[in-house]
Amino acid sequence: QVQFVESGGGSVQPGGSLRLSCAASGIIFSIYAMGWYRQAPGNPRESVARITTDSTTNYADSVKGRFTISRDNAKNTVYLQMNSLKPEDTAVYYCNYANASPGRGYWGQGTQVTVSS
Repeated sequence: QVQFVESGGGSVQPGGSLRLSCAASGIIFSIYAMGWYRQAPGNPRESVARITTDSTTNYADSVKGRFTISRDNAKNTVYLQMNSLKPEDTAVYYCNYANASPGRGYWGQGTQVTVSS
């Protein structure tokens, strides 16, 4: 069965950087477009970045120019490089299929990102 395991979160000051990783298992990873999502306290889960099977990417306006999504099909892993972090980036970050419904279906445990001075 599918499993997504997110890691790499932590606490950083504004302007800092983090690199998140998501290891996928139970699927043929290379044939799926993948995405990163986040959920801040009191808010619904939202899409942050997506990457297709040929590594075409797109981003939410709020993170464009600061975040970079990438994938390594040999490792069944998708990454999210986050630079110039802002307090409003504080959230639990999840990976999933690019077309996942943010409010339904299977979701991993996520990884907490806290941006605070």
